[in-house]
Amino acid sequence: MLAIKLQRIGKKHQPFYRLVVAEKKSKMIAPPVEDLGSYNPATKKTTLNSERVKYWLGVGARPTATSHNLLVTAGVIEGKKIAVKMKVAVKADVPTVASETPVAETPVEEAAKTEEKPVEAAA
Repeated sequence: MLAIKLQRIGKKHQPFYRLVVAEKKSKMIAPPVEDLGSYNPATKKTTLNSERVKYWLGVGARPTATSHNLLVTAGVIEGKKIAVKMKVAVKADVPTVASETPVAETPVEEAAKTEEKPVEAAA
């Protein structure tokens, strides 16, 4: 299945994307079927070949959510933007100082309390 998607090019911390037609499951470095334009997120500048985009949409290529939103913004296609879901890192629950639940002592501290014995003086 063909997809219209973004292919990242550019240096570290300087993203630049090409809008390409490629296989849906192809890797990012795989050669695309056709290059349709480019997008620079730093300057928000988009250059597209709208005739070729419409051709590939007519043939059956499906745009990804991000590329769909880019095409809607550029005015190549009509419709609403699609909500893009971002992955969120889940943080572990760490008890805070202000919490009412007491923090358990570490096993080392508990072991030190039980092993304390008075030292007998040698006479």
